[in-house]
Amino acid sequence: MNFLRGVMGGPSAGPQPSGTETIQKLCDRVASSTLLDDRRDAVRALKSLSKKYRLEVGIQAMEHLIHVLQTDRSDSEIIGYALDTLYNVISNDLEEEEQDDSEEENLSKQVDDLGSQFTEIFIKQQENVTLLLTLVEEFDFHVRWPGVKLLTSLLKQQGPQVQQIILVSPMGVSRLMDLLADSREVIRNDGVLLLQQLTKSNAAIQKIVAFENAFERLLDIITEEGNSDGGIVVEDCLLLLQNLLKNNNSNQNFFKEGSYIQRMKPWFEVGDDNCGWSAQKVTNLHLMLQLVRVLVSPTNPPGATSSCQKAMFHCGLLQQLCTILMATGVPADILTETINTVSEVIRGCQMNQDYFASVNAPSNPPRPAIVVLLMSMVNERQPFVLRCAVLYCFQCFLYKNQKGQGEIVSTLLPSTIDATGNSVSAGQLLCGGLFSTDSLSNWCAAVALAHALQENATLKEQLLRVQLATSIGNPPVSLLQQCTNILSQGDKIDRRGSKVQTRVGLLMLLCTWLSNCSIAVTHFLHNPANIPFLTGQIAENLGEEEQLVQGLCALLLGISIYYNDNSLENYRKEKLKQLIEKRIGRENFIEKLGFISKHELYSRAAQKPQPSFSSPDHMMFDHEFTKLVKELEGVISKAIYKSSEEDKKEEEVKKTLEQHDNIVTHYKKVIREQDQELEELKQQINILKSQNEQLQATVTQQVSQIQQHKDQYNLLKVQLGKDTQHHNSHGDTLQMNGIQTEEVNKLKEELEEWKTKHELLQGQLREKDSVIEKLKSSQLEMGTEQSSQISKSGGLEHSNELQKNATADPVLGHSSATAAQNSEWKGRLEQEIKELKSEVKALSEEKASLKEYLDSSSSTVAILQDEKSKLQQEVAESKKEQDDLLVLLADQDQKLSALKIKLKDLGVPVEDEDDIESGDQGDDDEDGDEEEQD
Repeated sequence: MNFLRGVMGGPSAGPQPSGTETIQKLCDRVASSTLLDDRRDAVRALKSLSKKYRLEVGIQAMEHLIHVLQTDRSDSEIIGYALDTLYNVISNDLEEEEQDDSEEENLSKQVDDLGSQFTEIFIKQQENVTLLLTLVEEFDFHVRWPGVKLLTSLLKQQGPQVQQIILVSPMGVSRLMDLLADSREVIRNDGVLLLQQLTKSNAAIQKIVAFENAFERLLDIITEEGNSDGGIVVEDCLLLLQNLLKNNNSNQNFFKEGSYIQRMKPWFEVGDDNCGWSAQKVTNLHLMLQLVRVLVSPTNPPGATSSCQKAMFHCGLLQQLCTILMATGVPADILTETINTVSEVIRGCQMNQDYFASVNAPSNPPRPAIVVLLMSMVNERQPFVLRCAVLYCFQCFLYKNQKGQGEIVSTLLPSTIDATGNSVSAGQLLCGGLFSTDSLSNWCAAVALAHALQENATLKEQLLRVQLATSIGNPPVSLLQQCTNILSQGDKIDRRGSKVQTRVGLLMLLCTWLSNCSIAVTHFLHNPANIPFLTGQIAENLGEEEQLVQGLCALLLGISIYYNDNSLENYRKEKLKQLIEKRIGRENFIEKLGFISKHELYSRAAQKPQPSFSSPDHMMFDHEFTKLVKELEGVISKAIYKSSEEDKKEEEVKKTLEQHDNIVTHYKKVIREQDQELEELKQQINILKSQNEQLQATVTQQVSQIQQHKDQYNLLKVQLGKDTQHHNSHGDTLQMNGIQTEEVNKLKEELEEWKTKHELLQGQLREKDSVIEKLKSSQLEMGTEQSSQISKSGGLEHSNELQKNATADPVLGHSSATAAQNSEWKGRLEQEIKELKSEVKALSEEKASLKEYLDSSSSTVAILQDEKSKLQQEVAESKKEQDDLLVLLADQDQKLSALKIKLKDLGVPVEDEDDIESGDQGDDDEDGDEEEQD
């Protein structure tokens, strides 16, 4: 009874009996009343009592309420009351809100159990859930909203069972997807919460929801609400997206193929001023970063992860994340999650790793982002989770990135160290962290350096060249020697944090360095103090905390034996195994070696690549190192028990394997070359195919053209009846062409006549010019004679002159008459010359016009001749076609005659064409006679 009072929230001496009786009466009214108004009032009253008397209403009224949902669907008000009542009975949310912090925990468990039991009763009949799905389809707010809340509560209480019912229901999931398109935000937002519960841990429903365009709708809602600046609706949408994408390869591929990754870029646009972020914005951005990590998680299939990583680079999402990484004022937890996100976006993707290596922090002078992050990792004042995130980022940058590994190791080599000391390199930071007095920095730096050597024998050899200056006046020592020195003096150095942590980190570095590198093993064995230290550590009986160090020392000693090339006489494999037998014992050695894999922290580290530890003390093992232990533990155990003869055989086998590997490498090279040639040939084939397709298209086009010509030819055959007119028109054309030719000939003759006339006139002009010249010359001679006679009679007297003049009168008269005649001839000649010149000019102009007319006539003649030749060709073709048709008609006549003969032979009456024609003629004659009579 106390339990019931607690559930109902009433006092110990409350009105329970009257409440129970009232509920019973109300149930009776719902069941028996014939008036809808009475039933509606009763259901409303049950709703008001359902919060206080949850148990009683649930037990007595559930069946009646379900019956109301089935029978009174026409009245939205009573349906809304019934759904609200069922929600109050089934949901635990109301009880949780009303509980105080001081209430007992067992009461909460009892409340949860009550809601689960009522849910089980409701879904026992699957028709109830199907009915609820139908009601959720109703547009009426008072029906749809309480229906959504009730279905959400059912999924919270009995998720897998309700999911299965909805899954087998026809269009069950599709009907619920329509909630995201509802214009009323309350229903849409509660629809998102409903789909959250629906998609939990059910891959089949997740796929259906995704293919019902959920990604598009959810991303639209996030954009409408303001991306990371949005409210709790954005958070709910992001949680739903995580449900759809996490561990669901099909949906992840659909998300990438649908270009939805590109729509995530605006989420991470941050301004210069990043102070004063609201708690909701931090939550939203945190979920957005987690969503990116879901798509590129190392646990996803490698192909899917790689394609998402490339898409994030090409759309600028990685660049946007790096901007947040280097921005100022970003909250610490967002910065940490951003580092983890960038880590997984670049992990194993060469293109993204190269981009990350080029990112610089906005400092003066600019520093590479890797260097800035490493400074945070080895800085003990930074938060622990941030340092873990930076380590993970560095590991992901070096994962399957030999180029990046080489760049990191090169910063440690003597030839590349900055002598001026102006800039700090990644190598210097790692060495500083490796030898600092902070154990966490030691461990992080050792693991980071181990990742720079992972599966890279060349860099392991190069790192042996690194020399360190320990103190002024002392000679430099190698990095390998310094690591072993610190390892042996671990207890003597005062450190902050766990001393075991520093030794574990250094041992992991040495094991990674020496594995699969015989030269490094030889350098390690050159130091006479190393083997005694290892055997001493393994042989001692230390506490539980030191057992981990003993196991790692055993692993390092085992690596020194397994990868020993027997180049040092005092530390040959056989001698080292004898040493183990004498000082440790083989069984004891194997037992100590097994301490590693049996350790709890080893099992945790082996689960996933990201270093996540609850506290710095638990930071002992690295994920990649656990793989190395798993690989070497068995082979080292076998190597310890092998005899010298077996070792020799193994060496021979190794040499044979090396030779085999060389042969395989050679063939791989040949295969690569052949693959390259094959690719080139494929490209040539593709080119030839494209050319072939073009030629095929050309052939098809030509075939179609030929077909068109055939069709035209057949059309000409059909139009043979018009050939006579065609020939007549050709004749007319030819006559016209003949007339034009005669005109041209006449014009040519006229031109020739004009030419001859022109030449005659030119001759006459030349003759008259010669006459003029003669007259001029005779006139000049007469003038000279007169002058000579005048000069001879100059000394006579005046009287004599008069006499001479009188006697010379006939001569003077003759000369004057000659001069007058000459002048007259001269005038005439000049006039004729002028007339001739004008006539010549007119003739020249007429000649030019005639020449132009002749040229145009010649071109017209040429055109007409071309047309004539074409027409002649057409006539010839038409004649040929007519001949072919005549042949065909003759063949048809022969066939027709043969068929008529056959028909006559068979006794079928057949009329001859002559009879038919004569009959037709007779009819025509009769018609003519009738017309005459008329």
